[in-house]
Amino acid sequence: MSLNLFATEENSDRPLPPLAERVRPTTLEEFVGQESLVGNDKILANAIKNAQLFSMIFWGPPGTGKTTLAKICANSIDAKFFQLSAVSSGVKDVRKVIEQAELLQKQQTRTILFIDEIHRFNKAQQDALLHAVEDGSIILIGATTENPSFEVISPLLSRCRVLRLHPLEEKHLKTILHRALEQDVVLRQVNIQLPDEAESLLLETASGDGRRLLNVLEIALQQIQQSADEEQKELTITESHIREALQHRTQLYDKKGDYHYDTISAFIKSIRGSDPDAAIYWLAVMLEGGEDPKFIARRLIISASEDIGNADPYGITMATSTFTAIDYVGMPEAAIILAQATTYLASTPKSNESFMAINRAMSHVRKHGAGSVPMYIRNAPTDLMKSEGYHEGYKYPHDFDEHFTEQQYLPDDFKSAAFYHPSTLGREKYFRERLSSFWKTRYQFDESD
Repeated sequence: MSLNLFATEENSDRPLPPLAERVRPTTLEEFVGQESLVGNDKILANAIKNAQLFSMIFWGPPGTGKTTLAKICANSIDAKFFQLSAVSSGVKDVRKVIEQAELLQKQQTRTILFIDEIHRFNKAQQDALLHAVEDGSIILIGATTENPSFEVISPLLSRCRVLRLHPLEEKHLKTILHRALEQDVVLRQVNIQLPDEAESLLLETASGDGRRLLNVLEIALQQIQQSADEEQKELTITESHIREALQHRTQLYDKKGDYHYDTISAFIKSIRGSDPDAAIYWLAVMLEGGEDPKFIARRLIISASEDIGNADPYGITMATSTFTAIDYVGMPEAAIILAQATTYLASTPKSNESFMAINRAMSHVRKHGAGSVPMYIRNAPTDLMKSEGYHEGYKYPHDFDEHFTEQQYLPDDFKSAAFYHPSTLGREKYFRERLSSFWKTRYQFDESD
């Protein structure tokens, strides 16, 4: 019988589920890894064994068993299992599940609500869960790759146990790999050879992620199948096949891998380079790949100061408002807000002079230390300080025309130091002209500045 990874389910037009889904464990005995939670007499093992489940949040990297454990929990107590993704669900979806859970509770049936990427829920969405968790209508199981202390509201966090999952070890990955080759309904039909070198590469590049391991294996086999004879019953996976599968997989956005960092770099550089089309493209890549909108918004805030600065002071307001707004509405509508901020920041005038100014000043302080504050700009809240000459001779700028008078604010030793060189772009051009007109010796710029 030939291998056909694209086969449909028996008596169905639907394609088979992905390999990772086909071999997902259904019992705790089949589960691999996370011994600190599911080993003998460990917290989750005991809860499942005694049918005394509690609301919990699984915190750990991708592919470590969060979804699988949630389903095993539901199976262990014969509970109704609902699964929501925080990326695409909202308060309405949560309330609908809670209403069903309340009806099931009257029938003595327990309900587990599993929310994947729960850190994506905003405060209002998380608030909607509180009462149902408190009164036991639902057993909440959340899954997150982010630190719950920062991403989950305190009232919800106090009602749940946080269980930490860790990257799978090589021995775990090896077990998962060989189980898939030997037990999967499709793969066991063909003699698949995996030389030691190819297996080592596959295990190494999985980086503790069981799902990634199986996805790469499946892609490699699909590629081999395309060039294999129809009735070929033995397939050999080489290092070359693994590397090609890994390269193909980068088309899928990996939030924890190099492509994650490369993409956010391309995004920021596109904004810096005033290319809104490129910036919006990389934004789409990240959002389609499931990137956390808050991560993107935080980078927009940095870019607004580092790359735009005083050329358009409204940029930082736009960026911080974006962060607040996406926290209010969540996905998918947050994409609209991010798009507005991205195109604005990419299109507006740019200046990195504020960024350069603080770099110059910090470098100066590291090299020369902190100078003495001139006596006349020190406060004098007591008579003793006044008698010592504190504040004496200070010129209050608002007493002068245009609310300015020239006086020295830097330490005597560094009174001619220059850190901020306003550009000639946007709002900063006005700052440059204003400073030049006020200061007769300092803030005088030539064309090279």
